Amino acid sequence: MAAKRKKLVVMVSSTVYGIEELLERVYAILTSFGYEVWMSHKGTLPVLPDKTAFENCFQAVEACDLFLAIITTHYGSGKEDKGALSITHQELLKAIEQNKPRWILAHDQVVFARTLLRNLGYDTAKKRSKLPLKKTPVIDDLRVIDMYEAAIRHDIQIKDRKGNWVQKYVTSEDAQLFASAQFYRYQEVEHFLQEQLKDYATVSKQMAKGVKS
Repeated sequence: MAAKRKKLVVMVSSTVYGIEELLERVYAILTSFGYEVWMSHKGTLPVLPDKTAFENCFQAVEACDLFLAIITTHYGSGKEDKGALSITHQELLKAIEQNKPRWILAHDQVVFARTLLRNLGYDTAKKRSKLPLKKTPVIDDLRVIDMYEAAIRHDIQIKDRKGNWVQKYVTSEDAQLFASAQFYRYQEVEHFLQEQLKDYATVSKQMAKGVKS
């Protein structure tokens, strides 16, 4: 009897505040397509009791096959300390560092705010950090723009950017449509991962030969 194939694992970033309904829809869509979905909102993220919340999230990013991030107008936990990045922000940076296949949604207001501030001369994270925000702004922390810039690979030259597609959304329906359109092709995504692993193995062998020689 043939062994049952392991399901592809999609991790959804830990953003929750204000998008609970969207997360419910995304979870339903991805599971219906056959994926195993790790989502803190649903309690399906693997958690080890001897690890911190940050450590569990980072470990999940490293272990997942695919990463879906949602950048909203709310920065998330960690914003109380100006020197700390939110869990969601750090998850995104870890996924980029790990070169995980990733799909990213960003709220229209985040994209608009970035464009507006760039036109006003606040075109870097350092400059934006000096801007005061009201207690109940549309965007509660300008570091959501930093997340967006990380996602579009703003730190490298345009010609060298890969994995930098970020889909703008306005409504939950927009985000739901994107998730459906991108993840319904299960076998295609699975094939892509297999090819990526082959390429990685080839590069590793070449590097090993170079070290020996």
